[in-house]
Amino acid sequence: MKKLLAIILISFLMLGLGSAQKVLRLDNAAPGELDPHKGNDYSASVLTYNIYDTLVMPDPASGVAPHLATEWTVSEDGLSYTFTLRQGIKFHDGSELQADDVIFSYERMSALNLGFAFLFTEWVSSVEAVDPYTVTFTLSGTYAPFLSTLVRLPIVNKDVVLANKQDGDFGDNGDYGQAYLSEKDAGSGAYSVASHSPQELTALQKFPDYFLGFAENAPDVVRQRYSVESATVRTLIARGEHEVSSQWHPQEVLKALSEEEGISLVTEGGASLMFKLNTQRAPTDDVNFRKALALAFDYDALISTLKITDTIASGKSARGPLPEGFPSFDTSLPMPKRDLEAAKAALAASKYADQLDSIEIDMAWVAEVPSEEKMALLFQQNMAEIGVKVNITKVPWATLTERFAAAETTPNTYPLFTGFSYGDPDGLLYVMYSTKNPGTFWSSSWLNDADIDAMLDEARTITDEAKRMELYAQIQQRLVDLQTDIFGYDTLAVFAKRNNVTISTLETAGASVPVFGANWLFRLFEVE
Repeated sequence: MKKLLAIILISFLMLGLGSAQKVLRLDNAAPGELDPHKGNDYSASVLTYNIYDTLVMPDPASGVAPHLATEWTVSEDGLSYTFTLRQGIKFHDGSELQADDVIFSYERMSALNLGFAFLFTEWVSSVEAVDPYTVTFTLSGTYAPFLSTLVRLPIVNKDVVLANKQDGDFGDNGDYGQAYLSEKDAGSGAYSVASHSPQELTALQKFPDYFLGFAENAPDVVRQRYSVESATVRTLIARGEHEVSSQWHPQEVLKALSEEEGISLVTEGGASLMFKLNTQRAPTDDVNFRKALALAFDYDALISTLKITDTIASGKSARGPLPEGFPSFDTSLPMPKRDLEAAKAALAASKYADQLDSIEIDMAWVAEVPSEEKMALLFQQNMAEIGVKVNITKVPWATLTERFAAAETTPNTYPLFTGFSYGDPDGLLYVMYSTKNPGTFWSSSWLNDADIDAMLDEARTITDEAKRMELYAQIQQRLVDLQTDIFGYDTLAVFAKRNNVTISTLETAGASVPVFGANWLFRLFEVE
């Protein structure tokens, strides 16, 4: 606690916090990964979208819209994309963003091979500068989602990164500035980093020279705290000492806050809650065993826990891996229902039918998301009714992500809140189910299915959008048949906020985008 108070005090002093400045205080799950080419979860995405810029940005109407790039052209064979950069874009050190920075950013992400690097390394064969304000990406083959994936290529300041490199494994590039970017930034975004502690607090300050400007009452200072207990958040918001909660707090806390004067709830859709099933670790490596778990689960009981107020619930029944309403969502998928007799029959058909007395399932839930404990207990109770023992452990998110590095250390099951890393079906289905993206929380079902791999790869090469959507429907059907996961519900993320704060992307009809983190652009917030 003393360390946290010291960090907060230092942040205040560094930011010159005064009564005239507008401050936004919010919380999120730890860790807060600051390096833009490493983070791939919700907290890291919020930071990246505010500190760094990308060539294009998610757009609710067109999918992607110009951002650092004012326009682009595509070659007749669809293999070359040439982007024209805005001139005069300033990095936080005052230098100008140019084509060399774009090239360096791609090369750095590719070399580190972390975060969202897998979206590009298979497809991008070269990135070259035509002139200081024009850059060409050449692809090795037709890659239909390419423009959409560029919302996950943050541009860093080449000179700042190299000036702060340390010894490392990347030749003349040393550590590629990893130590530096774990504490500071090299961005051009609307906010720069004042201080950072990945388990406790990131303090941001407005960058006055940002090229798109700010809402009239945008916050001057943003303080994102990590893994704050729900009871503490409730108290702080009620006292006016915290403006916006994360989505990770229990329904009863959000309900209680909604009943406080001066506090309301806002929502964000486009995601799902599913229980990931490790398809390579016994006993969930058996498809019939997985089907037995899914048939024994009480979906109605889960949905009943989601109501917050008379008009707001944090989710609705799901049919498969994609949320209803998203492009390519397959409306023909059956709604999963509990059927204990069918569950017992599936269990009897599994290779573990004669081993139930000795078999146990390892289930984890994320310590920073208290609502997951209820889900885990419900799952444990449901499985006991078919004779399957479930051992539950509470695990910090940072620790759990380390377990995803290998199939044998990944839990048999755990609840995962999913979302789209970019606005295309590929942004969820490929990320979660391709064997080319192993060892992440996304791919923690460890699926190894040749048909799914082939269909996901083919979908990336189809330029006819209708045919792409048809193929994604087939992919969804096979995933349901394989029972890669227990599809719990389509989520509606719910946040409590004080009424002196306006979040235009979530409170204006049609303004929200289905890309996690991209709605949290602090420059568009209003703090009265």
